[in-house]
Amino acid sequence: MQDLRAVVAAAAVVMVAVSSLSQAHNITRILEKHPELSTFNHYLTLTHLAPEINGKTTITVCAVDNGAMSDLLAKHPSIYTIKNILSLHVLLDYFGAKKLHQITNGTALAATMYQATGTAPGSAGFVNITDLRGGKVGFGAENNDGTLSSTFVKSVEEIPYNISVIQISKVLPSASAEAPAPAPTQQNLTNIMSKHGCKVFADSLSSSPDALNTFNDNLDGGLTVFCPLDDAFKAFLPKFKNLTASAKVALLEFHAVPVYQSIATLKSNNGLQNTLATDGANKFDFTVQNDGEQVTLKTRLTTAKITDTLIDEQPLAIFAINKVLLPKELFKGQPHPPSPAPQPAAADSPSPAKKKPKKKSTAADAPADDSDAPADSPDNAADVTADDTNSAARRYGSLLVAAFALGFIFGLPLML
Repeated sequence: MQDLRAVVAAAAVVMVAVSSLSQAHNITRILEKHPELSTFNHYLTLTHLAPEINGKTTITVCAVDNGAMSDLLAKHPSIYTIKNILSLHVLLDYFGAKKLHQITNGTALAATMYQATGTAPGSAGFVNITDLRGGKVGFGAENNDGTLSSTFVKSVEEIPYNISVIQISKVLPSASAEAPAPAPTQQNLTNIMSKHGCKVFADSLSSSPDALNTFNDNLDGGLTVFCPLDDAFKAFLPKFKNLTASAKVALLEFHAVPVYQSIATLKSNNGLQNTLATDGANKFDFTVQNDGEQVTLKTRLTTAKITDTLIDEQPLAIFAINKVLLPKELFKGQPHPPSPAPQPAAADSPSPAKKKPKKKSTAADAPADDSDAPADSPDNAADVTADDTNSAARRYGSLLVAAFALGFIFGLPLML
């Protein structure tokens, strides 16, 4: 029994370690331990910046206290403008307290999440960090005439070299970030796609008024788009051009879901997704599956991965994927044409011998088209079950190896 308890304890330690590795940091949980930063924390969640921060592996968050946030909110900026401003406070590099005081040549220029959006003009998305006299460190937006308007207050939490959360004295002023930002419903869908590596898909969508109107009609109520990257859609263009007009519309609409789903939602909710192309018996659906931080979209014919987030602001999310999603309704083979009707026998010819009735077609003889197959068909269920079983086996194997290692280190006899 003692040996069994030792094994269980070792396994528990390993499970905690595995959990820590799968979610390296959670900015919301870090900040909620500091009530003076609660408003900043609240708006990271409201603007959907929190899951984006959690998805980065090397990052610095420059938080400000509730008083500084009150000064910002007193100007009544839109939620989209607030997102731009707070994005300027998320540096795409690691700056712990020690590094801040040991900056090479005394000054550094750090790119931010605002710069990564592609909407920051010129150098507006960079922050200047300078080591000042008296042990102070100054911060300033690069397009703010070199003014270091804020200073380092303290280190909140550091996980070298994954995430550093520090507090600075004031919100960084930036005319560009503070400019009124349009709501997603006022933005041009195809422009967003074109600017972020999905121009071929965007051009195809623009050339299909019916599909584009369907996309736009769903914006206000919520829309999630999975946009194939240029290389993937270029390779698919010959097949796309051979489709009928209605099939082209269906394929384009197959790449969008008529509800808003953030990347965090997709990572936590597996299962079937109806699309803009879904119409009664024509299911046109695909399955979302997750493996840690990786989100995968699966049809009967394609497995695609989300590679980037182009925009994630309720009610609109657009994600880049590495393959074109192929619906079985369009690419699973067409039924064989019906056999011609038998010709009537000539009046003066003898009656032909009766033939044995044909047997019903077996599965092997059936047409390749299975577009009417239910979404939870045995084949699909088997695929999902196999994936789940293999994943569970890998996790269990990892735990056993780690448990044996711990037992060896601490001299614990392991009994299975």
